[in-house]
Amino acid sequence: MKDFVRAKKHLGQHFLCDENIARNIVDALLEKDKESAIVEVGPGTGVLTQHLILQPNFCAMDVDDESVQFLQEKYPNQKENIILEDFLQVNLPKIMGPHFNVIGNFPYNISSQIMFKVLENKNHIPIVVGMFQKEVAERLAEKPGSKVYGILSVLLQAYYDIEYLFTVNENVFNPPPKVKSAVIRLTRNQTQNLGCDEVLFKKIVKTTFNQRRKTIRNSVRSLFNNNELRFPLLDKRPEQLSVAQFIELTHFVEENMKVG
Repeated sequence: MKDFVRAKKHLGQHFLCDENIARNIVDALLEKDKESAIVEVGPGTGVLTQHLILQPNFCAMDVDDESVQFLQEKYPNQKENIILEDFLQVNLPKIMGPHFNVIGNFPYNISSQIMFKVLENKNHIPIVVGMFQKEVAERLAEKPGSKVYGILSVLLQAYYDIEYLFTVNENVFNPPPKVKSAVIRLTRNQTQNLGCDEVLFKKIVKTTFNQRRKTIRNSVRSLFNNNELRFPLLDKRPEQLSVAQFIELTHFVEENMKVG
């Protein structure tokens, strides 16, 4: 039987070793919802898995076959719930059903991609609890007006309430990362649709933050029929706008877009 898992640099693996922190992460999910299905992303050595394995409709997904083999041998009666799959690539509702929560000590090199996958499945995922690099966690939870507020802050906060739960030091991982970490919780809000063209909304958010030193007028001017149009939000910078203001801006752009 395999008795350890090697941390692999190319997979961004830093295995959490602190049992109290692991329990706190799991509790942050289960105190909100004990009934829904759960998918764990990147279980590694199973420090979270041990607290989740007996939950109804639990599934742990990892691209690391060594980790999957280790956990399947450790939990032979639940081995069908520990699978060699890429969370970023699979059809999650097909595997997990219509509603499921997401948890994990997320590999930092793909944490943003994991959040975009959550957004794709926002109507299936009520709660996410995850470990992130601290600066990424702060960015996702940040409010308008901050320099770290960015694309994912807006896109996620449109559909989720985000709570920064606690900071985690480097020395509780093996191998220790070079940065501090943090745990955040995303809880789906009541928004079913934004009431605007959501494709255009995403385009405007991405376009303005990719040119964040410019005013919004200058970063989206190519979309307009008339560059002399007056609208207060055009003279702001993207980090100053709330989700509601980006929706307002989207309506304005849609009404004044170039034809053809």
